[in-house]
Amino acid sequence: MSSTWGVELAEIDLPEFELPREKPSIPAATYAARVEALLAAATDRGYDAVAVYGDREHFANTQFLTGFDPRYEESLMIVAPGRIPTILVGNESVAYASGTPYPIDVIRQSKFSLNGQPDPDDLGLVEQLRAAGVAGRVGVVGWKVFSGAGTEGWMDVPHFIVASLAEVADSVENAGDLMVDPQVGLRIVNDVDQIAVFEFAASHGSQAVRRLQHGIRPGLTELEASALMAPVMMPFNYHPTMLSGPVNTKYGVASPGSRVIERGDRVCAGLGYWGSNTARAGYLVASAEELPEAERDYVERIVAPYYATAAAWLETIRIGLTAGELYDVTASRIGDAFYNVFLNPGHFIHLDEWPMSPVKEGSEVVFQSGNAIQLDIIPGPAEYQNSQIEDGIALADAELRAAFAERYPEAWQRIQARRAMLQDVFGITLHEEVLPLSNTIGWLAPFWLAPNLAMRKTR
Repeated sequence: MSSTWGVELAEIDLPEFELPREKPSIPAATYAARVEALLAAATDRGYDAVAVYGDREHFANTQFLTGFDPRYEESLMIVAPGRIPTILVGNESVAYASGTPYPIDVIRQSKFSLNGQPDPDDLGLVEQLRAAGVAGRVGVVGWKVFSGAGTEGWMDVPHFIVASLAEVADSVENAGDLMVDPQVGLRIVNDVDQIAVFEFAASHGSQAVRRLQHGIRPGLTELEASALMAPVMMPFNYHPTMLSGPVNTKYGVASPGSRVIERGDRVCAGLGYWGSNTARAGYLVASAEELPEAERDYVERIVAPYYATAAAWLETIRIGLTAGELYDVTASRIGDAFYNVFLNPGHFIHLDEWPMSPVKEGSEVVFQSGNAIQLDIIPGPAEYQNSQIEDGIALADAELRAAFAERYPEAWQRIQARRAMLQDVFGITLHEEVLPLSNTIGWLAPFWLAPNLAMRKTR
């Protein structure tokens, strides 16, 4: 089955990939260098200290700097010139935070603990901030960067922390862009070890979604189907999904429940470990003939233009491309109201699933070596199930590619195998600096009971 979009639905033998067993790690020297880079950027901005907030959902900045993530409490890291960094944590994080790979002062702050836990009177937050070096002009790194009228002075950190900082500092400002500015944010350009961590995560996450789509069958509940993913217990960067039916699939990011999946249902699923995300959507059928009559042109009307757009996205992304040019790839193909692509068609990915996106009309942000970017184009046609093929890539110049191949030869071989898969199986040609991180990149099987019936570019 071919289409005027230059793509077709065909029998595909998806190659097998051996999953990596040894998870890469970030060297202690790298963590220390990241802290020094933050301090240098803050000094250039005129800050006398930086306070980095973290909690369970907003862990990425803290994890990036320390290797520690607050699991169910708050944390606050203080970085000031001439001082060992300090991190304030709740009662149950003291031991975990003490495992940071370079010298850092771990201080108990019981106000960051869960309700009702011991809270000694001698653990005053203001006094601890002062002792850690908070003074003068302080930049606060939360997780959001605000812009637009009326947002001046906005903070995304709990009031009691901002108020305590203000008691010690002369001024307190939102400095989240130090981490996630799309051009110079410290978490936007990744080193060789961080990319290897992301590749490990994407390998396992994509394979989990592949297991689900090859094993799903009518009669399972959503929860039973989600168990087919058989995930390893690495931390997730969002709640894994497995949804079915005309109502649940509209919720998008909801968790699976006890609804029994029926043949003909709309289905969608996704899983993301830190640094990765793989997501798919389609119908639980083996062919278009099983769809309602009004939706039997699903492939021609939705999937073909969508896949052609995703293939063009992959073939366009490169070092030196502007984010506005990448936006135009989608806008020029499925940018009308029928496809209803509301969110940015692509974004950076890091430990958190969406740290920032510069992909918007006219954006002059230039993609760089070390960027990790998510193919994330989500249409929302009213009359049909949407289509989705979400996976991540990294950009690496010749120097970074050589360093990666030398330090992580097995991961490099997997990346080369994925590049070959895209070219030989799906007809998609990448620029040489594009490193596909996912085992399912390029694979879009719209009918989940026929997972080997997938899209590809026509020869």
